[in-house]
Amino acid sequence: MTVLPAAKFEPGTQGNIVRRALISDIHANLEALTAVLAHIEGQTVEQIICLGDIIGYGPDPAACLDLVIAKADITILGNHDQAALFDPAGFNPVALRAIFWTREQLENAGEGKDHEFLDRRWDFLGELPKRHDEGDFLFVHGSPRDPTNEYVFPEHIYDRDRMANLFQRVQRYCFQGHTHIPGVFTEGGSFLPPDEINYNHKLGEEKLMVNVGSVGQPRDEDPRACYVVLDQDKMEITFHRVDYDAQTTRKKILGIPDLDNMLGERLINGR
Repeated sequence: MTVLPAAKFEPGTQGNIVRRALISDIHANLEALTAVLAHIEGQTVEQIICLGDIIGYGPDPAACLDLVIAKADITILGNHDQAALFDPAGFNPVALRAIFWTREQLENAGEGKDHEFLDRRWDFLGELPKRHDEGDFLFVHGSPRDPTNEYVFPEHIYDRDRMANLFQRVQRYCFQGHTHIPGVFTEGGSFLPPDEINYNHKLGEEKLMVNVGSVGQPRDEDPRACYVVLDQDKMEITFHRVDYDAQTTRKKILGIPDLDNMLGERLINGR
């Protein structure tokens, strides 16, 4: 699958941006990504921001990279994206095998009609920024303290010192992924899952960290793909859950010896 690049966001034009779709943690799940992109087309957004981990775990790294290159206006470096470029650190055996397999796919995806896309994929990954700052808005993969690797889980709200340190690094709103668990962290010490806030939250004076969830490997026991629309006119965020053909992705993974069967099975239950 090859996709030619679309027009890209240019710095300095963000003043015209009102509605943005925020996607993250695609993890080479082509069925989930195509379903989410189709859903985004109906949301009247002017920009798509990808918060990283385009690849890793899943069966279609090259195709997913091509789609993100074509469709995302801003893309942030994720830890799996980084691991494909450099020596992976801190990865469990399942993730490590998947990364090495992913590298092989990207290195061998230049055959035939895909040849012109090989260098572009590696160049794209190598040039990804670790964070994107835009006034009150910060976009990262992990956290405002460690934009690539730090996890911020819901239970961390009970570690007040940790959360205070993170929020000190946030101008007003931080958008992140990495944990695959969507929800809103408030500076007041709460974590608000999407279903508890009717999938919508107003952006007010309080500092927030928003996990936009995962497109390709949800882990909040909801197997549907997840993403967020940020409306800077209404100053609100909306979580969207999108059905996709998880069984097809599962079967692809089960058919690849270097990808652990667990990576396919977990998609069915959102774990």
